Amino acid sequence: MNTNTQSRQSKFSTVIKVTSGNFIEMYDFFLFGFYANYISKAFFPSDSEYASLMLTFATFGAGFLMRPLGAIFLGGYIDRIGRRKGLVLTLGIMATGTAMVAFIPSYATIGLLAPLLVLLGRLLQGFSAGVELGGVSVYLSEMATPGHKGFYVSWQSASQQAAIIFSAGLGYFLNEYYSKEIIADWAWRIPFFIGCMIIPIVFQIRRSLQETEEFLAKKHHPTFNEIIKSLKINWPLIVCGMMLIVMTTVSFYLITVYTPTFGKSVLKLSIVESLLVTLFVGISNFIWLPVMGALSDRIGRWPIMALFSGLALLTTYPALSWLVSAPSFEHMVMVELWLSLLYGCYNGATIVALTEIIPLNIRTTGFSLAYSLATALFGGFTPLVSTWLIETTGDKASPGYWMSMAGGLGLIATGLIYKGIVKARD
Repeated sequence: MNTNTQSRQSKFSTVIKVTSGNFIEMYDFFLFGFYANYISKAFFPSDSEYASLMLTFATFGAGFLMRPLGAIFLGGYIDRIGRRKGLVLTLGIMATGTAMVAFIPSYATIGLLAPLLVLLGRLLQGFSAGVELGGVSVYLSEMATPGHKGFYVSWQSASQQAAIIFSAGLGYFLNEYYSKEIIADWAWRIPFFIGCMIIPIVFQIRRSLQETEEFLAKKHHPTFNEIIKSLKINWPLIVCGMMLIVMTTVSFYLITVYTPTFGKSVLKLSIVESLLVTLFVGISNFIWLPVMGALSDRIGRWPIMALFSGLALLTTYPALSWLVSAPSFEHMVMVELWLSLLYGCYNGATIVALTEIIPLNIRTTGFSLAYSLATALFGGFTPLVSTWLIETTGDKASPGYWMSMAGGLGLIATGLIYKGIVKARD
């Protein structure tokens, strides 16, 4: 075996190790959205299905409000202590939240304590997730071979799609094997139990990671006060980074987490059909992300980001309007795959771009804060906002307005950053 082959295998092994934790963290987040209807009945019972669903999605969104805190405190820890140690810590915190959601008895058993414990579990997951994506992305960018950063960093998002594919496939199997009554009663918890069983394996895998050479080569690791000072100086860049990621998070949660609910509750398709659509979306995303990450290494980040954020701005609402005017499984597949193309192509270039524009001394903290603010203020509440928009306007295609707004913000931020209007400061 020659040296180049060994090097490629080593890089591939490292990508698997670092993204494995990202897989399990995102897997649990998706499950909460996939089984929102069952979770709402188990922990947030109400005479109104709409009210129960809104409480469930509000709890789902509450976890994202913890992300900025996780970005600052855990991100600061990673920038000071190291990438590897930080990623092991985030996995431990996330595992605690996952176990809580899996094993908490229903409202019928322990009353108000049930939704409060679910909320606490979501807050812990949100705190750890605040830096998980940033930590993984920065690690991948620092271990990438020259000229291939886009391709390597794209696997952070691709690992999320693997989680979607796995969880959607598992959901399809459960719906084929169990009756609706059994799933509603207890079988919806099975995927959460499986997640708990996977965590110890992932923990051992992540512990075997090596620290990045780029981090080890740094002669000075900033103190927490220095990190906060640099964040203050670079706040315009953090805000622009947040605007870039709004397009990523809104489109992502719209086409993945919200899709089963949209298909079942709005389009009146079966849950199996909705899960199949989600499975197709995950496969589509998994293909487009590394392809466009690699393309961005060749032609640059901004042309891809500008093109696909602009297409999201102009085409999302018309596409959803066509779908709701003639709802069917086939039409939903077509529309969701189009939205998947927009998300995958834009995100493939954007995530690596964010690792490049943030100063090295706050790379993890700055990336994570921008990502977390976008998710906390916009993306994480996409299921909630979508449900509210449809109920308030009576327009089943109204979630398209939300994604169009996100596309507009991404387009503006791309221009501000790549025209040099907003840039990093020492």
